Amino acid sequence: MDQFMRMAIDEAREGLAEGGIPIGAVLLSPAGQVLGRGHNQRVQQQDPIIHAEIDALRKAGRVGNYRGCTIYSTLMPCYLCSGAIVQFGISKVIVGEEETFAGGREFMESHGVQVENLDLAECKELLQTFIQQNPDLWAEDIGEL
Repeated sequence: MDQFMRMAIDEAREGLAEGGIPIGAVLLSPAGQVLGRGHNQRVQQQDPIIHAEIDALRKAGRVGNYRGCTIYSTLMPCYLCSGAIVQFGISKVIVGEEETFAGGREFMESHGVQVENLDLAECKELLQTFIQQNPDLWAEDIGEL
């Protein structure tokens, strides 16, 4: 596992420790520098759109052009986050897993985003354990409540 997915997992664990949903993300410049990192904060901030990818984008701030950037996420981005990825022209998405939640892979790929699934057991276990313990919160997060 590379250092950027490790950072995303660390972000997910930080979110869990705060009482939130354990999903983390890291946004990289085309040169491989970390622009922003974040985690799902819907519960902590009482804000329905602070998903991990959105948090990483917000922390990166205005960089002018996101083309050539890569975003790492512990889970396949949902349609909200997939839309942001497409809107801002992020070129590549590397995810820890997509078994727990399929997300917007086809949408992103149809708009030219390269998507890679690392299929990591650590990411699956982290989120699946959370879901077993918090099924209503998970259903709320993915819009199924």
